[in-house]
Amino acid sequence: MRISTTIFLTDETITPVRIARELERRGFAGLYLPEHTHIPVERATPYPAGGDLPPEYARTLDPFVALGQAAAVTERLALGTGVTLIAQHDPIGLAKQIATLDHLSGGRFTLGVGFGWNKEEAADHGVRWATRRELGRERMGLMKALWAEEPTAYEGEFGVSVRASEVHPKPAGGAPRILLGGAAGPKLFAHITAYADGWMPIGGRGLTESVPVLREAFEKAGRDPATLQVVPYAVLPSPGKLAHYAELGCEEVVLQLPPGDEAEVLGVLDAYARFL
Repeated sequence: MRISTTIFLTDETITPVRIARELERRGFAGLYLPEHTHIPVERATPYPAGGDLPPEYARTLDPFVALGQAAAVTERLALGTGVTLIAQHDPIGLAKQIATLDHLSGGRFTLGVGFGWNKEEAADHGVRWATRRELGRERMGLMKALWAEEPTAYEGEFGVSVRASEVHPKPAGGAPRILLGGAAGPKLFAHITAYADGWMPIGGRGLTESVPVLREAFEKAGRDPATLQVVPYAVLPSPGKLAHYAELGCEEVVLQLPPGDEAEVLGVLDAYARFL
């Protein structure tokens, strides 16, 4: 099982260059970065984990800029987002960013996609909360049209459209690996079966019950359940937990690193190295 990591990189933490080099040097498989453009001060949305929202959420580096730095100083390290808040992006510009990063990194990029939890943040991007999932689905459809080998138009129902266009570079293989984050349920699983390669469950709880349900949904949608990828995300590891994921067929797990300075983060990396 591949052991990757995620971290809230901020202006106060270890830098993207240092963490990327140290991950590759130690033999970790990948680096995934989260995304928040801003955190409105007047916020009614509760933090999903409970309590006060940790300060790193408002200091998060742009994941694509940070991953570009990481790509430039590594050769093998996989790079990904965990997650890109797709409804908050212009999809034409995002498609170009993704294709460029994937091209320059030699096909090492994974697009982790999510629909968000902070209603105020999304509202500032003009997102109607009730339709954010369908808006995200259409924006993925538009990006895939831009990544197609031949110029391909796309017309959605939420004002998401693009003319048939010449656009390069293309992601390796026609599209990056796409993983959806979020809680288990029919709505999320319908999106995964429609346009993603797999699921990125936060924390990895409840997979014994959920993974068979998702595999069945994958098969009913006419997709090969053997190709489904389940990647437990932001996991605090233990030997028993990782063994359980392996028994469920997970080929990759993403471990949570603290949003700390270089000494703290490298110390945790050294502790996690025993799981490699």
